[in-house]
Amino acid sequence: MKLYGIRNCDTVKKARKWLDEQDISYEFHDFKKDGIDEARLTQWEKAVSWEALLNRRGTTWRNLGDDVRDSINGQSAHDIMLKNTSIIKRPVAEHEGSVYVGFNADDWATLFK
Repeated sequence: MKLYGIRNCDTVKKARKWLDEQDISYEFHDFKKDGIDEARLTQWEKAVSWEALLNRRGTTWRNLGDDVRDSINGQSAHDIMLKNTSIIKRPVAEHEGSVYVGFNADDWATLFK
């Protein structure tokens, strides 16, 4: 499993703690520090959609201009996520060829056991 997120994000911390408690090994990629490449982002968008990846509840989204938020589409969301990874919903997990966005302990217990 590969887990993507931002090291000091509370949700990512919870996900990592849960994985550690379940003794599930994973590789962590901090996309705030290490970025995300365009091919990977495109792969995620195909797997789960740009709408699922775009975090509309965070500060980064709120700091975008009204004109940007009101006219968001697949291409503009893609460009924004590449330039500012903190707008990607976290965590993103890749496991056995599938992509999962967000953390819910009950869901993950079913998915990853």
